[in-house]
Amino acid sequence: MKYRQTDSPSVAAAKASFSTSTEYRFEKDRRLPSQKKGARDRRRPDPLASVFETEVVPMLKAAPGVRAVAIFEEMLRRHPELGAGIRRTLERRIRAWRTIHGEEQEVIFRQTHEPGQVGLSDFTDMGELG
Repeated sequence: MKYRQTDSPSVAAAKASFSTSTEYRFEKDRRLPSQKKGARDRRRPDPLASVFETEVVPMLKAAPGVRAVAIFEEMLRRHPELGAGIRRTLERRIRAWRTIHGEEQEVIFRQTHEPGQVGLSDFTDMGELG
């Protein structure tokens, strides 16, 4: 922000290594992010609050490979009042649950070996052999 005291917004942003739009946003509201208003709560009641822990989680534990669409269809069969509008909500909730409680995933660190980048040598000098 000290660049802004002597330079224009675009020059100050360039010197501080961020975009001009960010500089104008700082000019408009000088509060720190920690001083700003937090995230808002839900706008509507959670449609899955009554069924997720009691019905969906036991299904996920019993059959870990079951697809979210199959669980969605079963929930509509059991609770027709839920409606088709909860499909994406249910899929997101299932994905989040599997991330924390699902089976562990294998971690693979891919290694690419570029030719000529790294070479092994035992420091043998073969120059005399021709």
